Amino acid sequence: MKFIDYQNNMKFSYFGGAPGVLVSGIVWILSGVVAILGSNQTSMLVLFFGGMLIHPLSILLAKSLGRTGKHASENPLGMLALESTGLLFIGLFIAFTIAKVEADWFYPVMLLTIGGRYLVFSTLYGDRLYWYLGGLLALSGVLCIQLNAPFFVGAFIGGFLEVIFSVFLALRLKGSE
Repeated sequence: MKFIDYQNNMKFSYFGGAPGVLVSGIVWILSGVVAILGSNQTSMLVLFFGGMLIHPLSILLAKSLGRTGKHASENPLGMLALESTGLLFIGLFIAFTIAKVEADWFYPVMLLTIGGRYLVFSTLYGDRLYWYLGGLLALSGVLCIQLNAPFFVGAFIGGFLEVIFSVFLALRLKGSE
């Protein structure tokens, strides 16, 4: 296979990543709602444990859209997807640690982390739209810190950006088929 074939395999198998972005956006929004109605700590746990459901739920969604939800075993981009998950765990550790000192920075740090991870998705799926999503999430994280945004704001920004971009990613993929 050539590199573009690997990307096309990932794009087809996972519907361009749109289901994962959508599920992630919903988790962020739910976490924001819990932040308003419950506590900061519970909200952070919703993001953490909800985040564990993103991959399996996105696979189910991809399958419901007629995709395999599984890339070719010889596709090395599958390993890149797995390796980029390490960034997520590093970011979670930093966010939970910072939240002990400054709770309002939890979501901004997560926005920076997830934004950075999405930059890698451009290579995984061969779609530069991920650069824009990653950049907007990271910029939102910086702005939340600089503007002293309330705790829950970053959760809603992340959620709404991901939901919107999931639609763009899905439409773009459908338009190219």
